[in-house]
Amino acid sequence: MDIAERLRTVRKSKNISVYRLSQMSGISETHIRDLERGDRNPSFDTLSRLAKPLGLSLSELFNESDTAAFLTKDEKELVECFRMLSQDKADSLLRFLKTLV
Repeated sequence: MDIAERLRTVRKSKNISVYRLSQMSGISETHIRDLERGDRNPSFDTLSRLAKPLGLSLSELFNESDTAAFLTKDEKELVECFRMLSQDKADSLLRFLKTLV
């Protein structure tokens, strides 16, 4: 997946319109549409400005092998908390969560 497709996929998965992303990033709608079509190549600054309102780091924006890039803020917080647990507590929490679903 190229960066154009990645930007479009992430934006749509988060239900953010091109207009809204433009407002949030300060990048024109036309420029965003050109990037998503692959008509233009984004600069580092442009990618940084687009990644932030999408809730992604630049590394997550380029990570196409995993849906982890699509984690919400709450999901990221859960992962961070889970990683701080001892192995026993992590195992217990995982068993508990599986009973909820």
